[in-house]
Amino acid sequence: MNRQKPEKLPLFSKDNLIYDFTKITAGLPGLLWLRPKWLYESKAARKRLRGGHLVIANHAGFFDPIYVMIAVWYRRHRFICGKEFFESKAGRLFRAFHCIPVDRGNFRIDTLRQISDALQAGAIVSLFPEGHVNDGSGEMATFKSGMVLMALQGKAPIVPVYVLPPKPRYRRLRLVIGEPIDIIARYGSRPSFSKIDEIAVMLQEKEERLKELAEADLH
Repeated sequence: MNRQKPEKLPLFSKDNLIYDFTKITAGLPGLLWLRPKWLYESKAARKRLRGGHLVIANHAGFFDPIYVMIAVWYRRHRFICGKEFFESKAGRLFRAFHCIPVDRGNFRIDTLRQISDALQAGAIVSLFPEGHVNDGSGEMATFKSGMVLMALQGKAPIVPVYVLPPKPRYRRLRLVIGEPIDIIARYGSRPSFSKIDEIAVMLQEKEERLKELAEADLH
């Protein structure tokens, strides 16, 4: 059960001006082109997300952040991404979208605290636990267990999402939403490191089941 209060943010605000403007101006043409189809693991997965949640998804391509935003279209997302993106020419855009920079070679406690604060404030934080775009084979890379620590520290459920990208491009985008998983309710607030690794494996197995639902819908 989600322990967080709903995120109290105005519909429009100066801090979110670029985010909201981009979402509105680019979102409608994108929806018309992609014709997204939302699929749900169960009735419980259909419920709108209120308060802080950690959204995880497979990482098959460059446009995955857009697809994940479409999956949970009614909320703003704060994506976790490599700090090198903030140091690039597009750095201002990542800051405008309130992304959270992560040093993948040296994960710092202050980064975990920033993610935790966002979740406890009621935000949607989204990430790709593979850590990089996969090799295109359709097989997911091993999920990093750090996502479990983020959910524990932020006292927020994890929501698995599977993205079946539109390949060939005329095919509809399919998004499979899984049930929120409350790690603390299932495993307590201080699981062992070995248990955290087991939870990461469980979450990857969950993504595989969502993948099967997406592929079954093609037939």
